[in-house]
Amino acid sequence: MTTAFPALTEMPDPQFIMSAEGHRLATYTWGDEDAPVVVTVHGFASSCRDNWVSTGWVRDLTRAGFRVLALDQRGHGASDKPHDPRDYALRTLAGDVEAVMDTYLVDTAFYVGYSLGARVGWEVALDLPGRVERVVLGGVPDGVPLGRLDLAQARAYVEDGIPVTDRVTQNYIALTERVGGNDLRALLAIAEGMRASGNADPDPAVRAPQQPILFATGSQDAIIEGSRALAAACPQGEFVEIPDRHHFNAPGSRVFREAALAFLTA
Repeated sequence: MTTAFPALTEMPDPQFIMSAEGHRLATYTWGDEDAPVVVTVHGFASSCRDNWVSTGWVRDLTRAGFRVLALDQRGHGASDKPHDPRDYALRTLAGDVEAVMDTYLVDTAFYVGYSLGARVGWEVALDLPGRVERVVLGGVPDGVPLGRLDLAQARAYVEDGIPVTDRVTQNYIALTERVGGNDLRALLAIAEGMRASGNADPDPAVRAPQQPILFATGSQDAIIEGSRALAAACPQGEFVEIPDRHHFNAPGSRVFREAALAFLTA
C-alpha cells in the first residue's frame, strides 16, 4: 500500500496511539509501507508539521524512497499535553518513540531528530541498538536539554505575565508562541522534567551509541562545539556544520537535508 504525499504543507489526519501512562500520542506516516522507515522526532516547542513537513524533509525523504513515520512528542502538536514535569523524563520520551515503532510493527528504522528530538534520539539509539540502524542528530545539546532556559523567568511569564529579560529565554518563548496550539504550561513542565530526570546530560565517556551517527549543527548555534565533541566521541560519529544557521532555523536548511539524505542512503 502506498500513501501518496500531496502538497508540501499538507498533513494527514493524526493517528493516535497510547503511551505507557495512557497519554495520546499523535502519529503520522507517508510513503510506501514496504520502504525503509525513517522515524522523525521534532524539537522543543515545535511539531511534526513545523519541523519536518513545512521545511521539506518529508517531501525529500519520500522522494528518496523512504517511508516517514513521525510523531508529535507529548506536550506538542496534537498529542496530549500534561502539566506534570514527571511526565517528561528523558527516558519516558524515548519510550514514546519505541511505543510508536512497536505499534506500527517497525522492526528496524533510521532515526532523524532535531534539538530535543535529537537528545531523545541519543537515548533511543542506546536503548534500541538492534532496531535503530543509522541516526541523524541535528542541534543536539551536549548538556541538559533546555538547560539555558531561565525557568524562574519562564514560570513568572506563564503564571503572571511578567516580561522575560533573559535573551535565550525570550527566544524560546517566541518560538513557543509562533507555533499554533502550543501550551506554555506544558512546555514549562517539559523543561522542568528534563532537569529533574537526572540523566539528561549525554555522557559518551560512560556509554555512547555504536551506530553510524551524523551530527549536524548550525554555524551560529552556541552549542556547536559541544555537538562536535559528541560526534568525535562516538565510534561511528560524523559531523557536518550547517552554514549560516542558528539553533532555531537550522531545520529549514537545504544543506542539512542533503547531508542527512546522503548519510541515510550511504
